[in-house]
Parts: sequence; structure tokens; C-alpha cells
Amino acid sequence: MKLLVVEDEDSLLDQVCRAFEAEGYTVDCAADGEQASFLEATEAYDTIVLDIGLPVRDGLSVLRAMRDEGRDTPVLLLTARAGWRDRVNGLDA
Repeated sequence: MKLLVVEDEDSLLDQVCRAFEAEGYTVDCAADGEQASFLEATEAYDTIVLDIGLPVRDGLSVLRAMRDEGRDTPVLLLTARAGWRDRVNGLDA
């Protein structure tokens, strides 16, 4: 199974990617939304773990662009935001 993990906090990105790799997954890692968009558009992933609060391009815009282009890869959104509107926006995307 091939995963894309997108997180802008370097230590968390490293930990998550290593943990998935230790479980036998093939993992690509990205630290910003632009890199995530490029990888998602050029590689086939079984699942994407996507932070919402990213530099360059936020995670929700990355997700919306994927969906607008007809790609339906499952996405697990990560966020430190606790507001209900943030959850609704994520589900809408």
C-alpha cells in the first residue's frame, strides 16, 4: 500500500512517515501543499494523510482540487483546529 503523508511540522512528519514505513507501507512525505499537490497529481496513492494547516497551499485547497479533478483517493485529514466549522469544511471538501 502506498501512502502520501503531508505535514509541515518536520518532527511530526518524520515520525509519522517512519511509523508507516515500519509497518510495511511505501510512504512519500511532503511538507507543504504545493509539493503535496504535485505528488498527488503525478503518483498513485492508496491513501493520503493530509494536514489542513500547510504553508504555500492549505490542505483543504489541495483536497478540493483533487476532488474537482475527479480523483477519489481516500484522505485522512489532520488538524489541531477544534472548531466545528473546521470539521464541516473538511467534510465538505
